[in-house]
Amino acid sequence: MKKEQIKNKAVKIKRTGLNALVNLIFSRIMMVVILMLLQIALLLWVFTIMGEYSQWVLYSLNILAAVLVVVIINSNDNPAFKLAWMVPLCVVPVFGAVLYLLVRINPASVGIKKGLHKNIDKTKEYLTPNEDVVQRMWKENVPITDLAYYIQNVNGFPSYDKTKVTYFPDGEAKLADLIPELKKAEKFIFLEYFIINPGRVWEEILAVLEEKAAEGVEVRLMYDGFNSILKLPRKYPEKLREKGIKVKVFAPVIPFFSSHQNYRDHRKILIIDGKLAYNGGINLADEYMNYIERFGYWKDTAVKLSGDAVKSFTAMFLQMWNISDTKEEDYGKYLNADCGADKSGKNGFVIPYNDDPCNGEDVAEEVYIDILNKARSYVYIMTPYLIPENEIITALKFAAQRGIDVRIIMPHIPDKKVAFSVAHTYYPKLLEAGVKIYEFTPGFVHAKMFLSDDIKAVVGTINLDFRSLYEHYECATFIYDNPVIGDIKEDFRRTFEKCERFTEGDYKKLPLLHRMCGRICRLFAPLM
Repeated sequence: MKKEQIKNKAVKIKRTGLNALVNLIFSRIMMVVILMLLQIALLLWVFTIMGEYSQWVLYSLNILAAVLVVVIINSNDNPAFKLAWMVPLCVVPVFGAVLYLLVRINPASVGIKKGLHKNIDKTKEYLTPNEDVVQRMWKENVPITDLAYYIQNVNGFPSYDKTKVTYFPDGEAKLADLIPELKKAEKFIFLEYFIINPGRVWEEILAVLEEKAAEGVEVRLMYDGFNSILKLPRKYPEKLREKGIKVKVFAPVIPFFSSHQNYRDHRKILIIDGKLAYNGGINLADEYMNYIERFGYWKDTAVKLSGDAVKSFTAMFLQMWNISDTKEEDYGKYLNADCGADKSGKNGFVIPYNDDPCNGEDVAEEVYIDILNKARSYVYIMTPYLIPENEIITALKFAAQRGIDVRIIMPHIPDKKVAFSVAHTYYPKLLEAGVKIYEFTPGFVHAKMFLSDDIKAVVGTINLDFRSLYEHYECATFIYDNPVIGDIKEDFRRTFEKCERFTEGDYKKLPLLHRMCGRICRLFAPLM
């Protein structure tokens, strides 16, 4: 028995090492190294082979870099993105120009954006706001009426008042609720996840999906192409199709040719019969349910919606599913389904919404800023990454400086050490402004949540970093005056008890190398 355990441990270590190596090879870090080596080789070639023409080649390359700097300055990008790009363009023009063109001019993303816009237009008729809800919000002068109007206007998703929300403070609670609900499915099950990792959790869910597909329930699964590198075999979709499950891989990664960190489908959505929808930070992998230990205890959260608001998540899924399809989808079959409006009592308002790099609007950022700017008592936040741009930093500081109790829960054991070192560089200014920062000592926080004034909450997939706020496809559930707010606040209270408050003195005690790494890498934070 002991020999078998040692053998399994060795295999696990070997697999972990292999995964880390593959991840490095196909990462942007490796792409950067390769491009720098190419620049050195090109410069050597210019000086040794081209002789008298080398000077003109260098002039041309510098002109290209200068043109790109002008383009960047005049773009609508966030100022932090502009600065991050101009540094390599000015310091190492060949490397900077090639990297910029490779990452920013992504032909595959053009087709994705075009297909998504087309599907958004096709689902508009099914997402018409309920006039009774709209009139009630205006008549009662509900404080989020303007925000609800903004989300509907730029994002296309209405507000709902007949939706029950259930909160799960960890992955184990979500899974315990999910499996029985999956077994009750009668018509369709839609799943859209960033990560699916073979293991106990996925095997348990897959067994139910296979069983339901055999019964005639329509099962559709979509996962991000990033899984193809480390988590799932490239031909895994064929295996699932043999089980009767329809599968799509969003933006499959082509090593060295895909800037795969950009424009990923980071959403987590699961819909059952158009009556139930799950949303939150929890992916389908063992660490999210703490079946295995990665970075200590894994703290994550999710919500289940029952009622009218489920329609918006169904529409989100179908919009993404049909991006590349030429076959016409019968949207009415799924979006006209009876959502089972909840009439059990006061449910306030629920607004599912998404954010993507296609619509030119930073919806996720605007929602977070709106909560911070309108808070009257407190704002509690959980996030695994704290690499915000200037607008978020300003809103956090402004809220704290006007007496709002702003608290941020961060991991104590990070999953990405470089990102953690960058996050620490933001601590001093926030602490100085009065923002309270806590680190979750048992391990890693992966939840993405805001809670304010016992009346507002957001639970979803949106981190406080550049990639999540500007580059990924994300989604979340905005909750107002719903009984579930009490459950969310109680979870924050219990989580605070497991945290240590971080002080300015604690920052000074951090290793010098850690602080230096954070300061240097912060310059390139938008590109991480």
